[in-house]
Amino acid sequence: MATAKKTLVIVESPSKAKTIGKYLGANYKVIASVGHVRDLPKSKLGIDIENDFEPQYIPIRGKGDIIKELRKEAKKASKVYLATDPDREGEAISWHLANLLGIDLDTPCRIVFNEIIKSSIKEAIKHPRKIDLNLVDAQQARRVLDRLVGYQISPLLWRKVRKGLSAGRVQSAALKIICDREKEIRDFDPEEYWTITAEFKKGKKFTAKLMEFKKKKLVVENKEQNDNILAELNAGRYTVAALNQKERIKKPFAPFTTSSMQQEASTKLNFNTKKTMMVAQQLYEGVEIKGQGTVGLITYLRTDSVRISDEAKAAAASFITDKYGKEYLGNNVYSNKKKDIQDAHEAIRPSNISLDPESIKESLSNEQFKLYRLIWCRFMASQMTAAKFDNLQVEIENGDYTFKTTGSKLLFDGYQRVYKNSTDEDKDKILPALEKGELLEVVSLGGEQNFTQPPARYTEASLVKELEEKNIGRPSTYAPIVGTLSERKYVTREKKSLVPTELGFLVTGLMEEYFKEIVDANFTAAMEDKLDDVEIKDLEWKRVIRDFYGPFEKELEVADNAIEKVTVEDQPTGETCELCGKPMVLKMGRFGEFIACSGYPECKNTKPIVKTIDVKCPKCGKDIVARKSKKGKLFYGCSGYPDCDQSFWYKPVNKKCPKCGALLIEKKTKAGNLACSNAECDYKE
Repeated sequence: MATAKKTLVIVESPSKAKTIGKYLGANYKVIASVGHVRDLPKSKLGIDIENDFEPQYIPIRGKGDIIKELRKEAKKASKVYLATDPDREGEAISWHLANLLGIDLDTPCRIVFNEIIKSSIKEAIKHPRKIDLNLVDAQQARRVLDRLVGYQISPLLWRKVRKGLSAGRVQSAALKIICDREKEIRDFDPEEYWTITAEFKKGKKFTAKLMEFKKKKLVVENKEQNDNILAELNAGRYTVAALNQKERIKKPFAPFTTSSMQQEASTKLNFNTKKTMMVAQQLYEGVEIKGQGTVGLITYLRTDSVRISDEAKAAAASFITDKYGKEYLGNNVYSNKKKDIQDAHEAIRPSNISLDPESIKESLSNEQFKLYRLIWCRFMASQMTAAKFDNLQVEIENGDYTFKTTGSKLLFDGYQRVYKNSTDEDKDKILPALEKGELLEVVSLGGEQNFTQPPARYTEASLVKELEEKNIGRPSTYAPIVGTLSERKYVTREKKSLVPTELGFLVTGLMEEYFKEIVDANFTAAMEDKLDDVEIKDLEWKRVIRDFYGPFEKELEVADNAIEKVTVEDQPTGETCELCGKPMVLKMGRFGEFIACSGYPECKNTKPIVKTIDVKCPKCGKDIVARKSKKGKLFYGCSGYPDCDQSFWYKPVNKKCPKCGALLIEKKTKAGNLACSNAECDYKE
C-alpha cells in the first residue's frame, strides 16, 4: 500500500523546523533551508550593469546537499509551503526557494506567522498566499545597491590606502556620524559657569538652586559675578514666594521595536546589538520548556511597529486584572513613528503572557532569561496605567533673586510595578510643610564653579538611536555595523564608547571628498524612503538603482584618478626585533592585527599579539594566552608552546572542577555559564 504523501513546509532554521514540526504532526514534513540558498557570488560583482542591473544569483557554496535534499522532498510532497521569516529577507528566501524548486509564483505557496505557537502555525497553514513580489523587489534593491557600493568603493580603498578596508551604504554613513561627534569633542571649548545653592531648615533641611534674576533665567559666568551675588543674598531675606502643587503623570513606554529592544538591552543588560539579536532569535524560534516541550517565547524580532494584536491586548488585560488589580489596567494607544509603515508586524512581545519569566527561569540560559524578562516586563508595562506622583514646586525669593526646588512623592506605582525605569525625579523627595509668605532660615549658601561639557561619544545604544532617528538603514542591519567598524579598525571601544581611529578619520575624509552622497545622512535617509516605496508604493526597483548609479559611476572614475596612494603609518609597539634590532610595529593582516619587524622585506620576523587572561596552565604553570588559529579562530593556549601543547577553545577561568579537578571554562549552558574543560566530565554550573 502506497504511503500517503506529506505536505512539505520549508523554514529557515533547524530549531524553527523542530518547533513547528511538533505542532503540525505526522502529515507534514518540516525541513530547514538554513538561511539563504541563492545569493550574489562572493568572488565578483555579480550584477550585470549593461543588462539593466540584472542580479546574477548562484547557489551558495556549501549548500549543494541542502538544495539536493529540498528538491528530493519537494518532489515527494503533495504540496510545498514556504514558511520563511515574515519580512523582506524572508520573502526573498521564499522567492529563491520557489525558483530552485520550480514552484509556480502564481500558486499560494507562502505562509507567514508572527509567532511560533501552535494556533498561529495552524492558522497560517489555512491561509497560504502568493509570494509578495513587492517585498522581494525591495530586498533585491537593497542587496544590489549595497553590492554596487561595497564591491566598487572597497577595492578602491585597497588600492589607495591598504588591503582589508571596506565602505558601505549604511556603514560609511554611521562612521561619519561617529567621526563628526569626535570632531565636536576635539573642537569643544569649555565655558565657565557657577551654580549657587542655598540650604534651608524648617524642621528638616532641604536645598534650592538659584534660577532667576528679575524673573529671567540667570547664568552666573565667573567668580566675580558669583561673589557679588552671594554678597547681595547675604544682605537679604528668604521668603516663600510661590507653592505649586500638582499631580505628575509618567506614562509607560510602547512595547519594543527591534531598535528600542537593542537600545534597552544595551543600557540595562550590557548586551551589544549582535548578542541581543542572537538571543532574541533563540527566544523566537523556540526553547525547550520543562513539561511543555519546545515553545516559541516571543513574536518576530525584526519589526519597526508598536502595534499589538487584539488577542494579545485581551490576554494582557486579563493577566493584569487578575495579578495586580483592575486599577493597574491601562488603555494606552501607541503610534508608529513612520505613518506609512507596513503594519503587518506587531511589536516584540511574549507569545504567551502566562509564561512569566520566573516560572520558566530554570529552562532558560542566563542570557535568555534576562532578555525574555526585559521583553515580558516591557510589554506588560505598556498595557498598564501611568505612575502618579505628587509634585510640589517651590519658589523662594530674596530681593530680585528666585531660588527653586521641587518635592516629589509617589502616589501610585502603576506600570512601574513591573518595569523599573525610574529617574532621579521619580525618587521620593519630601519637603517640609511650607506656607506662602513665610520667612526661611538659611543654613548655608555657596557657589560652585563648573564648566560646560563636550557632547558624549556614541555608545552602541546611542548610535542605534541616532541611526533610527536619521532614518539610516533598518534596525535589522544595525547589529553588524559596529562589528564591521571595529574589525576594519575604523573605531575602537573605550569602555562603552565608540572612538574613531585615525584610519576611520582618513577613510571618512576620502568618502566625504569623493562620495559625498554615500556619507550624507539626508541622502541616505531619502534613499531609504525610496527603497521603502518599492515595497509600499510599487516603485520599480531597477529605476531606483538606475537613478543612483549614473552619478555614482562618474564619482568612482573621478576618485580613482584623483586619489593619491595614502600611506598609513604603522603603530610602534615599543619592542625591538630580536633578529635585526629594528623597531617592531603593529600591522593588519587577513585575520586581524599582528606584530612585525619594521625592516620588512629585508627582515620578515613576525609574531602574534599575545593577550594573557590571568589563568595559569594546568600542565606547566605558565600563563594561558589568547591566540588565533591559522583560520583566524580565537582559542586559548599555553604561552610555553611548542614545549607545552595545552589549549582550550573556550576561555578558561581560575576555578577547578569539583568533580575531576580540571579547569572550568566559560561556556553557556542551561545549567549556567561555566562547564568543565574535561570532555569526559559533565560538570556544569
